[in-house]
This record gives sequence, structure tokens and C-alpha cells, in this order.
Amino acid sequence: MSDIPITRPLLDWYDIHARALPWRVPPLSNQLADPYRIWLSEVMLQQTTVASVKAYFNRFTTLWPTVQSLAAAPDAVVMAEWAGLGYYARARNLLKCARTIAAIGAFPTTLEGLMALPGVGPYTAAAVAAIAFGLPATVVDGNVERVIARLHNVQTPLPSAKSELTALAARHTPQTRPGDYAQAMMDLGATICTPRSPACGICPLMTHCIARAAGTQGDLPRKSPKQPKPTRRGTLWLAHRDGAWLLETRPEKGLLGGMLGIPGDGWDGSGSTPPLDLTWKPCAEVRHTFTHFHLILTVQLAQAPVGANPRRGQFLKEGQFKPADLPTLMKKAFEAATSAILPR
Repeated sequence: MSDIPITRPLLDWYDIHARALPWRVPPLSNQLADPYRIWLSEVMLQQTTVASVKAYFNRFTTLWPTVQSLAAAPDAVVMAEWAGLGYYARARNLLKCARTIAAIGAFPTTLEGLMALPGVGPYTAAAVAAIAFGLPATVVDGNVERVIARLHNVQTPLPSAKSELTALAARHTPQTRPGDYAQAMMDLGATICTPRSPACGICPLMTHCIARAAGTQGDLPRKSPKQPKPTRRGTLWLAHRDGAWLLETRPEKGLLGGMLGIPGDGWDGSGSTPPLDLTWKPCAEVRHTFTHFHLILTVQLAQAPVGANPRRGQFLKEGQFKPADLPTLMKKAFEAATSAILPR
């Protein structure tokens, strides 16, 4: 039971101001959400904005309306549909998890069972448990961390404060309407208790917020200084012949794992020699930023003779793949290279 009476004012606020999201069941509907839709949305929302996820979510649930249909989908098709959403390990784990659930027949209905699924961590398991199964699980994302840090005036900087904030959040998790409560906390952080200029004057928890009383709400949560990102450099080799392009399916593990891409080196630990012995000419430079580093790549272009046998990859015509389905980095490189030789 909460030691600060925030549940009632928070739920009253949520009943009126809940965001309409495609994976949600509206408050006061007396329905639990579909665990498939909650799980899928939470995987997509990891380090990705709601605005970016909506279109992907709608497309995925149109193509694969159930976890069983997703489990039966070919890897390459799912990876292509994920292209542009980033953090591609999520897509690989998504398929592994869907196939595990399909094999056992349904989503586990306990927090422990959900935690045992491939790629499902404490946050996603708690979100599905609370929102889809009505269990009093403590759901803590970045928005909730911010609300709790301000509510309790926690001065410990993130990420060191995570365990403290989770423990405090657990003290507020109610036994009744835990799914609505979890989503209300998320919505409060996303729309009112925002990172900058929080709208304290209209916050339903304003009278309970210790940071507001102390005037420190704008400084919280504190964060440890970030280390500067290093810059890596590398090369991509894009060979072409008769309207076909040399592409490869990247290894399952590692950056852009399992995605279609242009052979390269010097930035991801892959091979250090071109895939064909040709006369390569630099045609473009592309820049991209990953979570832990900046990347500058030189794109080398060459025309291959008929019958050339590459050491890596295979020649694919544009009818055999869609450039739009390449991951963002490879799409940038492909468009930069093709614009150098094809009229636009």
C-alpha cells in the first residue's frame, strides 16, 4: 500500500487525460489489454519515441495480428519491416520470444513466467503483468523514474539511483487498477512532469511532491556526466552489375545483426578486404550515430563483370529487395552511392 496517497488523484487525472495509443485499452473500460499488443509496443518503445513507434506498431499488427502469426513469419520479412526503427537486436529477440510463446501456447500469466521469455527484462515483464493481467507489478521506465525522483526529491544521480527509484516506486504500486496506474505514471511523466519546464501547476500530485516544495523539481532527476562518444571510421564496398547490387546478410550477433547490408570493414569487426578484386572508387561519405559511438564511412563503388564471384554476399536486383527496407545506415549509404551513378 502506498505511503503517500497518490493513487486516487493520479487515477482520477488519468481517467480524464489518458493518451489515446493504439495498443491501449481506455481507462474505465473494465477490460484488460491484449498481452501481445502490450508486449509488442513495449519492445518497440525501448529507446524509441511513441511518435516513431505508432506507424510500425500499426503495420506489424496489421500484418501479424497475433503472436502466433508473428512467430510464423519469415525472419527476413520481419527484419525488413523493422528497418528504420533501430536497435535491431530487439527484432531478433522479438521473433525468438514470439516463437517461444507460440510453442507454449500463450503468454505466461505470472511475472516470473514473463521474465523467463527470451529478451524480456524486468520492465517489459512488469508492464505486461500489470497492464495485460492486472497484477500489482512495479513498472519503471524513464518517465516513472523522473516522477518518482521529483516526488521524493531524490538527489542521487542516474544511473546510480535506479535501484532507489525502483524501491520507492514499489511503495506506491497499488493492488487495484495496477495497469491503469502504471500507464498513468507514464503519461504524467510524458505530458506534465516533463524533463524541462514541468507543468507543476496542473499536476495532480503537486501537493505531494517534495521536490516542488523544495524548488528542486527542475534539477531532477540528476544524471552523471556522460562520457564523450568516440568516432569510428570504416569503408563500405558497393559493387553493381546489370541493375544488381552486391549485398550481404549481416551476422546474427553484433550491430545491425541479421539485416541486409553493404559489405564493409573497419567499424564493426568484419572482414578487412573488399568482397571482390575490382577497381574501387570513393563516391560518398556517410555519417551515422549509434548509442555508443559516431561513425564516418567512405562508400567505395565499383562495376563488376558478369560472372564475378564475390567472397561475401550476393548480387540482388532491386526487384529482389527494397532499398527502403535496409537499416538506416545502409539506406543512407545506398542512396548516396546510387545517386552518384543513377539520374534522379
